[in-house]
Amino acid sequence: MWQRVPGVEYDRVAENITGLYLSPLELLVLLGAVALVVARWLAPAARPRVTMAAAAVFVPSAIVLSVTGIRWQMLPVVAGAAVASPFALSPLLRRRTGRPTRRARWWLAMPGSVACVGLIAMGPVAAWAFPVPVFPEPSGPFAVGTRVVQWTDPLRPESFTADPHDRRTVVLQLWYPARKGPAGGQRAQYLGRTEQEARTVSDALAREAGLPGFLVDGVPRARTHAVFGAPVAGGGERFPVVLFSPGSGGVRTQNTAWAEELASHGYVVVALDHPYDSAAVVLADGRTIHAKIASTGDRDEDGRLAVGWTAVRAADLRFALTQLEHLDRGENTDPLTGRLDTGRVAVTGHSMGGAAALQAARQDRRFDAVIDLDGYPHGPALPALQQPALALTQAITPATDPRYLPRLTEALRAGTATSYRLTVPGAAHLTFMDSPLYLPPVPSTVGSLGRHESPHVVAATTLAFLDATLRHTPGDLAGVLSDYGDLSVYPSAKSR
Repeated sequence: MWQRVPGVEYDRVAENITGLYLSPLELLVLLGAVALVVARWLAPAARPRVTMAAAAVFVPSAIVLSVTGIRWQMLPVVAGAAVASPFALSPLLRRRTGRPTRRARWWLAMPGSVACVGLIAMGPVAAWAFPVPVFPEPSGPFAVGTRVVQWTDPLRPESFTADPHDRRTVVLQLWYPARKGPAGGQRAQYLGRTEQEARTVSDALAREAGLPGFLVDGVPRARTHAVFGAPVAGGGERFPVVLFSPGSGGVRTQNTAWAEELASHGYVVVALDHPYDSAAVVLADGRTIHAKIASTGDRDEDGRLAVGWTAVRAADLRFALTQLEHLDRGENTDPLTGRLDTGRVAVTGHSMGGAAALQAARQDRRFDAVIDLDGYPHGPALPALQQPALALTQAITPATDPRYLPRLTEALRAGTATSYRLTVPGAAHLTFMDSPLYLPPVPSTVGSLGRHESPHVVAATTLAFLDATLRHTPGDLAGVLSDYGDLSVYPSAKSR
């Protein structure tokens, strides 16, 4: 399991102590609110001191939290404390003015105290269910840098617009091995280059999922471990490249924990936003392109549409690789010039992105390996894959599309290189992205592996596969993979 270190915005120490994903300031507000309610039930001699101490902790903490930006999860805590405050403070005020103190009978005060405790308890429960994501610390020897680029393909019209002069533009984020910088450096914002972009993307993702945006308002507050614009690691080593396509409606940052882990082990991960498909894509000129594709609810019609959407994504992946080759040759001035090993490239994706990765690998032999993270293989099954492939799938249940495994098995079995299908027990479709870090741990949605085991399993299995196929690291790949689930190995057609 990856280690944890103090973060920048939300302190992991507080999270480890409470298990509730609260910042230190939120923890003070919670403790002050609880103390205000409890003070009513203490012995008369202790009651004034506890009440004053609770107020001294709660009031300034709540004020600072309101100024810096209070999360909705803390509103019930503030409400519970606000209801309890008059009953806790009025005896003190009466004593200071010389008026006789009054105390309600216990059977009258008990319902009010229970109600306040219930309100206050809603805060940590909500913070646990919808936390600010805390990213696992990358375990590799490199620090991680990140940057965003935007490229336009002059040869390809934009198929999602009617403008004949519009050309296909993609936005890409790169995570790369970087030099270790001073401790406490500013970490990259999650979901965007700026807080505004992160909130735009977060709101769009919430709409895609049918959730009110406020439920996930903690997500754009998160900081990752990568540093924007960090210097590339020294030594002159050339790094293998891993391209990534997100799921339908997904965004380039949806697998940040995975990308940072790979980059820390010496890979350059390049993730794409697919305009008009990704939930929201913020362009360099400030325009935001929202998704146009949508499910019809008809399985056959959706399958037909997905073939076309997958083809666009596969073309985006091939174009991105071409641009990376230009970048590495120095055709554009770039810190990564001469550092990309474009002779060792894997193409990967989640869900529809996995289908796009399979298609791109079929069409372009420049890709040396392919990883499909729980993606149904849309599109033509020919030509057969000539690259080794790894397919990670969620646990198969009666609700799983019965065509999924046969179609995936057919694609892997027909390949001319050894391929692997790993079914991960306890995994759901969203297990293979960052979602377990910030969504409620509902097994049907994010699986039952847990918030920290989910990214670990995805990173460990894919890293073992990449090391074996791109770096030719010796070892028992099948043995490593089988430790994480039910493994099927499909030997190359040449060996059969």
